[in-house]
Parts: sequence; C-alpha cells; structure tokens
Amino acid sequence: MFDFHDAFSRNIGWVTTEELNTLRGKNVAIAGAGGVGGEHLMTLTRLGVGRFALADFDVFEVHNFNRQAGAFMSTIGQAKLDVMARMAQDINPELDVTCFDQGINEDNIDAFLDGVDLYVDSLDFFALEARMMVFAKCTEKRIPIVTAAPVGMGCAFLCFIPGQMSPEDYFGFDKVQSKEEAFLKFLVGLVPANLQQGSLMDDKRIDLIGGKLPSTPMGIKICAGVAGSYALKILLGRGDICAAPYGMHFDAYNNKFKKTWRPGGYKNLLQRWSFTVMRRRFLSKSD
Repeated sequence: MFDFHDAFSRNIGWVTTEELNTLRGKNVAIAGAGGVGGEHLMTLTRLGVGRFALADFDVFEVHNFNRQAGAFMSTIGQAKLDVMARMAQDINPELDVTCFDQGINEDNIDAFLDGVDLYVDSLDFFALEARMMVFAKCTEKRIPIVTAAPVGMGCAFLCFIPGQMSPEDYFGFDKVQSKEEAFLKFLVGLVPANLQQGSLMDDKRIDLIGGKLPSTPMGIKICAGVAGSYALKILLGRGDICAAPYGMHFDAYNNKFKKTWRPGGYKNLLQRWSFTVMRRRFLSKSD
C-alpha cells in the first residue's frame, strides 16, 4: 500500500516533516512535458510536491530518445502529457494532476495558472510566443518563475521573483525586430556567460531559422537538479534566491561555474555586444 510519508521519508533531513507536508500541498505549473519538462516533473514528484498543472500537445518520437524521460520504444506516438502524468502518478498515486492537452493558449492560460505557487518553464526553446504569454501572465499574477536551460553539458539558470525584475524587462521581448532575432535575444539572455564555448563540435547543428538545437541528456539532468533545488527554496520560503538580473551558469564539461549580473537586462551593454556577435555568427546566412 502507498504511504506518502514512507515514500518520501528519505527527503527528511534535507527538509523537515512539516516542510514535506507543505510540499504535499503545493501546486506547480509546468508547460512542456518533453526534455526538461519531463525531468522537472519526475524530480518535483519525488521531492513530494502534491499538485501539478501540466501542458503539452506533442507525442513522443524516436528523436526524443537522447534526453526525454518518457521516450521509449513503447511510448512512440503516445501523447507526452499522458505518458508523463502516468509516470508521475506511478510514483505518487495520490498526485493531483490537471492536464492541458492543447498546450498553452489565450483561452486556457488563466486556468493553467489558477492557484499555482510556482511556474517552471519547460517550453521548447522556439515556442517563444507561448513563453512570452506565460511569462507576462505570471508577472501579472505574481507567480515566481524558474527557468533552467540545458546548454551543452550544463545548465543556464534564471529565476524571476514578483516585485523584482520581470522577464519582459530582462529579455526585452517587446523590442524584438524579427522572429529570428527574438530567438537570439532569448538565447543571449539565457546564457550571458557563454561557458559552453569550446564544447560545441559542430555549430552547423544550431539552426535558429529551422528551429533546431542540439542537446544532451546530461544537460537535462543537471537542469532538473538546479530547478528542483530552487523550487524547494521558493515553495518553502527559505534559502537565498539568485533572481534576475542575476543568473547562474554551470558547465560540467568545461569545469566552469559563473554567477552572472546584467543590470538593465537586455539594455546592458554586454548583452547588446553579445547579441551583435551572435547575430553575425548564427543569422548572417539569412540576411
């Protein structure tokens, strides 16, 4: 028979029994049930979080095998949302999961974020329109945001706390000139430290026009650990928070860690210079 406190008792020590009960009552929204989204769900479920709002409209395919928690030969063609919800409830049968199988849109965004304590961004890198909408709604509803981006064999991390710098002010989404430049501005904002330099063996695999980026299973796993740690701190209200315009980047391959600071967000001179350099590198072929 399933017993919640027995199932997650090994968390006790890093959290108290009272905090475990608190996590049991928390509601976390995750948009995207593929790479980072699937691992975030697994990590937070094992942490003891008791409620989730999940959104995704995609199905598992063979090319998901290198990084996605629910990608198996047995799940090819199955909805990612159904598979991941089933896996999470196989860990905690008492889990309260609300599924949005059409993804995120203007019609369901309020329902998706209703009663949510934390939003963990797990949308595909190129789903920028949906991401901008969710970020803006979280800012409006004063919901904390955690975003952990798998970059190479590491994690680029940002956290947005109500009352501090918003995603809109950090990324400057409302100032973009084109879809491709919007993607690039988001990338520059995510990885201002560029610690992944030197580990990319074939930069032709970065195709901002075609909507393709390389990935590794290590990057996904590291992101889940970092995001899970911050989810714990935010949901329990303890521990120092590194919030935007501060960020963190850890690259396991290059043995590097850096805490970044970009006051002014996208207006920062370093960010503008990085945008110019990366635009020449990745978008010149489309000009």
